[in-house]
Amino acid sequence: MVAASLLPSLALATPADGFVPLATAVDRAVDLVLDDVWGTALDVLAAATGIEILASPFIQRAYLAAVCIAVIGPLVGSFLVHREMAMIGDTLAHSAFAGVAAGLFVNGVFALTIPPLLTALVVAAVAALAVQALVDHAGTYRDTSLAIVLTGSFAVGSVLVTATDGGIAVGINAYLFGSLATVSRVNAAILLAMSVAVSAVVAVAYRPLAYVTFDEVGARAAGLDVTRYSQLLAVLTAVVVVAAMQIMGVILVAAMLVIPVAAATPVRGFKRSVLAAVGAGLLSTLAGVTLSYWYDVAAGGTIVLVAIGVYGLSKAAVRGRRRS
Repeated sequence: MVAASLLPSLALATPADGFVPLATAVDRAVDLVLDDVWGTALDVLAAATGIEILASPFIQRAYLAAVCIAVIGPLVGSFLVHREMAMIGDTLAHSAFAGVAAGLFVNGVFALTIPPLLTALVVAAVAALAVQALVDHAGTYRDTSLAIVLTGSFAVGSVLVTATDGGIAVGINAYLFGSLATVSRVNAAILLAMSVAVSAVVAVAYRPLAYVTFDEVGARAAGLDVTRYSQLLAVLTAVVVVAAMQIMGVILVAAMLVIPVAAATPVRGFKRSVLAAVGAGLLSTLAGVTLSYWYDVAAGGTIVLVAIGVYGLSKAAVRGRRRS
């Protein structure tokens, strides 16, 4: 069952009579979203267009992951880019790598079944808070704090990989470079839940986040807890990084936080630029996943190349409009 695979420790601590209904409810919710809603929609699209591959559950999960990444990446990245913290995504990606390595290491050594995505999320969130603490309290320059956490996290990950004589290297490669095969049914459900949570938090905290992003001094004068909202943004970034890591891989995960936002910079107004960035992200991820499947190449790299192409077209369109 999905819930049993996600929460093995809870299964041990909860009476069977109480756990089974919860697991059943989670299973039904997952079936409703993945099969009855998303799966049916793509089945209808496959029948209408004659593209039979759209009816494949494997491809349906890949496209669902692509849509989720395309939404939450630019949604959070818009705040990061305007705060000149674009590289925090790369830092947290390397932290998530350490988290994945830790999860695989514990599973291999102690014969447990902890989901690597869970350990990646925990480690990335802790790293996000560490970066913010270094900036706020240690008097460290922002880029220096990012470099410290990035290199330290990658060092921990590399030590854990080699500590098992390379035994977990095969399992971690998919997280390093990204793969459509890693988007299992359980992972798709987790990614969708994370995307809904990130979108909801941004919607609720949009005004203070925007205030802190564009006028930090004014936000402090207005009584906003700037540190708290900075920490919130850092943790949201960690969630996006872990979510995108399944397809993009650690090496390229920061791209969806930055490139679609850069492509949308010509759009006036912050809200409209965020929507334009999400549109650019959707075009990049959907086209990238499609090309990746057709030509049997890495999904993460293909998505990034398409995103760079979208960025180039955006800049060319702006130049052409100015000349005319």
